[in-house]
Amino acid sequence: MQNTNNTTSESRRLGRLGLWLAVLGPGLMVMLADTDAGSIITAAQSGAQWGYTMILPQLLLIPILYVVQEITVRLGLVTGKGHGELIREHFGMGWAMLSVITLFIACVGALVTEFAGIAGVAEMFHIPLWVSVPTVTGLLVAVGLSGSYKRVEKIGLAVGLLELLFIVAALMAKPDLSQMAHGMARMPFGEGNYLFLLAANVGAVIMPWMVFYQQGAVIDKRLGSRDMKLTRWDTKIGAVVTQLIMIAVVIATAVGIHTTQPSATLNDVQDVSRALTPTLGATTGVILFGLGMAGAGFLAAIVVSLAGAWGLSEALGFKHSLNLPFKKAKGFYSAYTLAHLGGAAIVLAGIPLVSLMVNVEVMNAVLLPIVLGFLILLERKALPKEYRMTGTRKHIAWSLTGIVILFGLYTAGSTLMGALQ
Repeated sequence: MQNTNNTTSESRRLGRLGLWLAVLGPGLMVMLADTDAGSIITAAQSGAQWGYTMILPQLLLIPILYVVQEITVRLGLVTGKGHGELIREHFGMGWAMLSVITLFIACVGALVTEFAGIAGVAEMFHIPLWVSVPTVTGLLVAVGLSGSYKRVEKIGLAVGLLELLFIVAALMAKPDLSQMAHGMARMPFGEGNYLFLLAANVGAVIMPWMVFYQQGAVIDKRLGSRDMKLTRWDTKIGAVVTQLIMIAVVIATAVGIHTTQPSATLNDVQDVSRALTPTLGATTGVILFGLGMAGAGFLAAIVVSLAGAWGLSEALGFKHSLNLPFKKAKGFYSAYTLAHLGGAAIVLAGIPLVSLMVNVEVMNAVLLPIVLGFLILLERKALPKEYRMTGTRKHIAWSLTGIVILFGLYTAGSTLMGALQ
């Protein structure tokens, strides 16, 4: 009898593990993609200029990130419809097209930064631009056209987990814990540059494409309201992991460069890699940072392009699933492919990337209030009452969302003013 009970208990544990593994993925994917090339450079700049004072804000951003994406998860699981489709149903085709066309343009811009980041890593290993960008573009298109959501997710997670090497880099840098505690205790809001970088970090936490991606992903993975608890855990774990990666980049650059060059400006991949050299050594720094950045850029490119393709297809009423062959979802796969080709072409054309990144940053900041505004409205209109937020939880979610919107607008305003000067 005891052996039978033990076997039953073991079977239940294996069953729960299997269920967890079956549900895990969309939250972790979108969160790891959130730590993309632009976010890493932002975190590195924060650590280089302000040292450990940027650690506490990264911790405080974890609940903001979770709250926004949890609403996305509920909408997808309960309605079984994507974000673009819900906007079209509840607010009309005009609003849906405004939202997703702007989203698609922003996605192409984001892809440019991912390709630029990957190309920068390749150049560190003496691989020229004209080789790295077409090769990565071909791989990304092939992954997306594979005809299986689960396959795309497995590949994305496997590559994206290379970002954990940033945590290894932070540990190898051997930060002084007492100095870290002292830095975390102060937040110099009176300093204009600190406030701007703080706003940039907030803006880097919630990307407009994250909402479209995770809502589409839980649907494509065939998850439903029965999976609510596990998908929330998936999102929580992802939110913690992505912010730990951001903190790791802040720490590594704070140790590597802030103590000797506190006013240093890190504008590209090579600058960040050089900032790690004093503590990690030239070879180790290049390898850890290069692999971490390559993983971040590759995963973000998958997520960003899928978000754009899902959003556009949802608004237009096209079939839109990674589980369908190309001939049954031509519009969806064409949008996915064209986004990659457009991003790659811009990088290969030699268009000044600094000014382009400014425009992408402004585009994301302008789009953010639209996306988050629709997210809150859809939570009230598209969900049955039993799945809506109420009371304190609702007010907290609205307040946190409002903070993100305000910081996004601040970033857009500051960026535009800087560009005009």
